[in-house]
Amino acid sequence: MTNTTLEPHILVSMTYVSRANPDMSAEEFSAILQQAQANNTVNAITGMLIFNNNYFLQTIEGSRAQINHLLDALIADQRHYDLQLIETRELRCREWSRWAMNYASPTKENAALYLKYSTTVNFNPYLLSAESVRGLMSELSQ
Repeated sequence: MTNTTLEPHILVSMTYVSRANPDMSAEEFSAILQQAQANNTVNAITGMLIFNNNYFLQTIEGSRAQINHLLDALIADQRHYDLQLIETRELRCREWSRWAMNYASPTKENAALYLKYSTTVNFNPYLLSAESVRGLMSELSQ
């Protein structure tokens, strides 16, 4: 049986949420974003990152082996804590193929979108369903 997709391996998507350490500076966050973009390019990982109210909400996609390897690194990363998986699923094709790591920052323009998908007045991605996360990320990327 041959794989007719362009991906040489099983392609998966993983979405997780975590909390930034309270002492994280803007410079440290910028370094995290730059590091993710560089590493993801090398490892053929694409995705979307939201950082809002000290929460990381991220979807990454790539080969199953690369995503599992990245998950190990994320769990060991001391710059955040309370990592919880929201969803993992197989993909037929990439949804974030244009970005090594797209980033949506909190702005006045997208505040309504955070509230649209949130279950509370304050944005808390731990309370979002996988479907809500996909909708939020889709709208923020447009």
